[in-house]
Amino acid sequence: MTIALLGTGLLGSAIATRLLACGHSLSVWNRNPERCEPLLALGARQATSPAAAAAEADWLLTVLSDGPTTHAVLIDQVAEELRGRRVLQIATIGTAESRQLSDAVAALGGSYLEAPVLGSRPEALEGTLQLMTGGPAELMQDALPLLQQLSREPVHLGPVGSAMTAKLALNQLIASLTHAFSLSLHLVQQGGVELEPFMALLRSSALYAPTFDKKLQRELSGDYANPNFPTAHLRKDLDLFISAAQQAGLNSEGLSGLAALLQRSSAAGLDALDYCALHQLTAGRTAAEGPD
Repeated sequence: MTIALLGTGLLGSAIATRLLACGHSLSVWNRNPERCEPLLALGARQATSPAAAAAEADWLLTVLSDGPTTHAVLIDQVAEELRGRRVLQIATIGTAESRQLSDAVAALGGSYLEAPVLGSRPEALEGTLQLMTGGPAELMQDALPLLQQLSREPVHLGPVGSAMTAKLALNQLIASLTHAFSLSLHLVQQGGVELEPFMALLRSSALYAPTFDKKLQRELSGDYANPNFPTAHLRKDLDLFISAAQQAGLNSEGLSGLAALLQRSSAAGLDALDYCALHQLTAGRTAAEGPD
């Protein structure tokens, strides 16, 4: 099928690579055209504008940085070219933002399916993302042959907003688990506890989450380069979760400290690094001494 993909960042470029490997005809667009060059070498076509990308596409995929950017590109730039187009919105944006975007796409004659994913570049390249959708069930069925090339078991969760709510809930767990493990790791090391016996106890308990081992070596070495999910995106998604929780009448005060901590990542030069670089922030007064 003919596909247009808008946004060739870390996740977008991996999804584009996967689609090309599956034999699809793909046009790509990015605000920075140089970010498209590796995909052109794989057979993609570079569109001169979002509207040009959409003009001949069966499906229009958006993997842009946030809700306002996605709205500006789709509604202000693709605009009338949305008529008759089917949109798969993959980026993590706010639940209310997704519903507003769906309404705006429909007003321009298009159809909209939110399709956020759990996983990052490696899973996208392998077609093993955990993909959830929100929107009309019939549109989900239409999209299924495409979605199954990105995910083994795409899950339809309900109307627009449902998948984005689930994605924010999952990303809140990423932030909270990473923060909790980082603090515990610092404390046992500062307290002179041998790391391997501690990790053995943790691994054999109900407290264990695989992400702890996934990020352990990065945190021990202080090497946060080549991220699949950068700290800036984690901060954005946690802020979106807190906003959604407050709108739902929940008490999210327990997350305020973590949100404030992540606000310091820009000044610390961590925004473009792997999200577990928040380990550097939890080090507190010892941060200047380097990684443990």
